[in-house]
Amino acid sequence: MSGIQGTRTHPGAGDTSDLKYPLGTRLREALTEARFHQLFGGEEQEPELPAERRFPRLFGLWRLRARACSGTGAWRLLQARLPPLHWLPHYRWRAWLLGDAVAGVTVGIVHVPQGMAFALLASVPPVFGLYTSFFPVLIYSLLGTGRHLSTGTFAILSLMTGSAVERLVPEPLAGNLSGTEKEQLDAQRVGVAAAVAFGSGALMLGMFVLQLGVLSTFLSEPVVKALTSGVALHVLVSQLPSLLGLSLPRQIGCFSLFKTLAAVLTALPRSSPAELTISALSLALLVPVKELNVRFRDRLPTPIPGEVVMVLLASVLCFTSSLDTRYHVQIVGLLPGGFPQPLLPNLAELPRILADSLPIALVTFAVSASLASIYADKYSYTIDSNQELLAHGASNLISSLFSCFPNSATLATTSLLVDAGGKTQLAGLFSCIVVLSVLLWLGPFFYYLPKAVLACINISSMRQMFFQMQELPQLWHISRVDFAVWMVTWVAVVTLNVDLGLAVGVVFSMMTVVCRTQRVQCLALGQAEGTELYRPLRGSHKVPGLCILSYPTPLYFGTRGQFRRNLEWHLGLGEGEKETSKPDGPTVAVAEPVRVVVLDFSGVTFADAAGAREVVQLASRCRDARIHLLLAQCNASVLGTLTRAGLLDRVTPDQLFVSVQDAAAYALGSLVRGSSTRSESREALGCGK
Repeated sequence: MSGIQGTRTHPGAGDTSDLKYPLGTRLREALTEARFHQLFGGEEQEPELPAERRFPRLFGLWRLRARACSGTGAWRLLQARLPPLHWLPHYRWRAWLLGDAVAGVTVGIVHVPQGMAFALLASVPPVFGLYTSFFPVLIYSLLGTGRHLSTGTFAILSLMTGSAVERLVPEPLAGNLSGTEKEQLDAQRVGVAAAVAFGSGALMLGMFVLQLGVLSTFLSEPVVKALTSGVALHVLVSQLPSLLGLSLPRQIGCFSLFKTLAAVLTALPRSSPAELTISALSLALLVPVKELNVRFRDRLPTPIPGEVVMVLLASVLCFTSSLDTRYHVQIVGLLPGGFPQPLLPNLAELPRILADSLPIALVTFAVSASLASIYADKYSYTIDSNQELLAHGASNLISSLFSCFPNSATLATTSLLVDAGGKTQLAGLFSCIVVLSVLLWLGPFFYYLPKAVLACINISSMRQMFFQMQELPQLWHISRVDFAVWMVTWVAVVTLNVDLGLAVGVVFSMMTVVCRTQRVQCLALGQAEGTELYRPLRGSHKVPGLCILSYPTPLYFGTRGQFRRNLEWHLGLGEGEKETSKPDGPTVAVAEPVRVVVLDFSGVTFADAAGAREVVQLASRCRDARIHLLLAQCNASVLGTLTRAGLLDRVTPDQLFVSVQDAAAYALGSLVRGSSTRSESREALGCGK
């Protein structure tokens, strides 16, 4: 059988229309099942129901849902939403259990002092840091897909939460609150912190429903690293009053870092020698221990728990020396045993904290997703970004019912878990057991813990974030645009505040992308000697009358002007006959008028309505100037947009090609007299036989 009636077949090799075979393939009538039976016969099909013929798309969607709701589909959905159902049956108990247990206990021991320390950053009592180190970790172990991820309190989120708490529930200027007034103030602050966690969790769950996991890409690596480095400086300055034993109101808003520095310098003569000594000794122990853990990571079986050692030593010293009564050293005090009663946050606060919840939600997901991706690539498994949204959204929203503040994955504890031999999410359960034991039985042992030690733990935990500035020379060498993004974000975070600095960094990062798309130039292509490849030319066109141009950027409203100016210069479509000005250069002379132009659209990933109209206008101007326009390598989306804009009213389907080589061969065939076939065009092109 030579062909099918009613369909278009490919022409022969010597046929003139051989150059247009890609278009013929695109316009061929689809061979459906009904059409196949009509042409070749077959069993008679039962007539479809009238409603199904009238609403085929609706019934197709119904069948898809029904198939997804089958037993197998429901099990797959349950495995996707509860990852332990997928990895727990394949768990290697003998090989992995010991590593998960050791890593979980190690991380849990660190969670205890770190959770209490980060609670001070969030302006809530220390015990709520322990709650935040328990409930979110438990929930993420059940819902998260990051096997090596450790969640809990995070310095950046604690600082951002503390700013919202101080703004909405400021401490009275009079000070010297009674016990009842202090409890009421703490309760209000805990309520605001829980409301922020509830709002950020609800936003992440909404992003999960809308499948917006891709939004994390808007926080680029330079933005995230500059944000964390800037926050590290904020944490250092905010802990200075606790290090020096000064009772100063917390500064919030723009320039809060400089306001805090000014207040500390002013009150420096009133600093406490006892707390200053405790802080100096604590830093003298914590900083070298962290350095030893980093340098001898491969030799140590488990990292040295410097924070736990410091907490125990400071508590014993304060108890035996009565530092709290003799020198008025601020201590943690009584940690309530057990769990708080579940309580829904005050929903009336949600409109007031929405501006704080949104950046916290974005930072939570961006940091957690990037950490999970790093270790997933390292250990050869995959994560589901939308499932991560569900896990972190649920952990924040559910834990807010137990008076927890916002939480996320943390770099320090994740690195600690991996170094200690953690393999799966089961390590999080062992970590929860350690924190649970403190909440139920060991809480009274932390009664005499000085708050200055917690401030030192906060500062020492920022070590990795401070050292990120060492990457700046390498970043300058690789990409100066990314270096500029890093510096702008860091300066904005330090001088303004975390929320505004993050917004400035994201906007500036996106503006650099937009500006780079607008500065792209059309590249004139020519055939490399002895090959069929087309490379950018530095001089004039090799073939007189032929111009092959590549436009390597999306064509939208922001680039249409640059596209028009570039094409006018290359094709001589300006007002001048023999002279025209280059878009970014002096006036030059146009060599020979262009008779055929080939536009390589392989780099045009998308086109909007404005860009499509610009191409249609270009086609009209080329037709008026007697320039034959050929388009090559348009993807389906761009070609559809151009077609809807009316391109086929200006050009024929024969002027559309799949590859630049075919378009150039056809163009040369039309330029060289008598060479109208593909073989003659290739000879004119110099490709050989």
